[in-house]
Order: sequence, then structure tokens, then C-alpha cells
Amino acid sequence: MYYKIKVLIVDDHEMVRMGLNAYLSTEADIEIIGEANGGRQAIAKAVELFPDVILMDLVMEDIDGIQATKRIIEEYSTLNKTIKIIALTSFIDDDKVFSALEAGAFSYLLKTSSASEVVEAIRKAVNNKPVFESEVTTLMLNRVQKKSPKHSLLTQRELEVLKLIGEGKNNKEIGEELYIGIKTVKTHVSNILSKLELEDRTKAAVYANQNNILY
Repeated sequence: MYYKIKVLIVDDHEMVRMGLNAYLSTEADIEIIGEANGGRQAIAKAVELFPDVILMDLVMEDIDGIQATKRIIEEYSTLNKTIKIIALTSFIDDDKVFSALEAGAFSYLLKTSSASEVVEAIRKAVNNKPVFESEVTTLMLNRVQKKSPKHSLLTQRELEVLKLIGEGKNNKEIGEELYIGIKTVKTHVSNILSKLELEDRTKAAVYANQNNILY
């Protein structure tokens, strides 16, 4: 006898709950221990039944899935218990994705996912392996890139050149200090201006000072 993954299905559409229940119940290692038709009921059943995984719809009338996720994570934390919540939704906009992840959702799937993909996400969740829809991964990467400063795109040598530009050195002086030729310096300067989206070296010098490149 092996352990079954206990799953709670949360969705305000009965047909969705029925469909998920019907398919997941055919999996030998998964046990559906309950269903909830809204966030309020999800919170109550989560602390009553202690599932391993919750499939959580995000848009529901009483308490949405994001708030329910946050409340459940908080409740489990006070009880020193862990729970994996998989957001299963039709929405892929930034607000829903990042709000769900910040609330504590472990994985994020769309309702267009195949049944086998949902099953795989459940199994991976209990093994501490998150699963994200490809569009979600793209959104996450875009947010990281937006938060990173532009000079994070520069190579170490380009940062050294930028530092010297910020100190007011010309190409000849930069070349002498770094032991590289003028042509190489000009190439680095051109790359720096392109990556930082700046018009000239004067603006590069200002950028270096404003972003503490000199220190």
C-alpha cells in the first residue's frame, strides 16, 4: 500500500470540478478528498481536511483564489504544516500571475492545460518542483529583466570602461589604464552606449555617477 496524494479541488463552476474529479480519480496515486465552490469554503476545507495539494481557481465570487491562497498559507504556517497550491485559471495577465505567486501559489497552470499536465503538476508539487505555464515563465523573466539595472547587461571590461568614462577620462587615457588599444576602447564605448541606450559618452558619464559605477 503506497501513499496517495490528497487533493482538494476549488472552483466555482460545478462542471469544472466534476471534470477534474472524474479524471484525477482514475489516477492510482491521487485521492480527491474534497471540493470547494469558492474561496471561503476552500479555506474551511483546507484546515479541516489537510490536503497535500489544492487546485485553486483564481476568480470566484465570495473570496477570490488569491486571497484564499494567502489565508490558507497563513493558516498552515501557524500550524507548522505545508501545503502546495496550484493556481488553475483562465487568466494570464500580470496582475493575476504575480498576485497569486506573491500570495503563495506554488505552480501556475491555465485551464487550457491538458489533464495529464495537471496530473504531472500535482505529482511534481509534492516533490517540491513547481510548474509554470510557458506564458507565465515569460512574464516572470520580463519582470526580472525590468528590475535589473541596464548596466547588468555590460561585461566586466565594459563596466571598467564605463567607470573610467565616469571619471572623465578620454579614449587614450582609458586605453593606457586598461592596456588596450584605442580601437578596442572605441568598440567598448559603442557597446556601452548601445546597451545602456544612451546617445553619447557625456550621458554615459552621468549614468556612471548616478548608478555608483565609480565605487
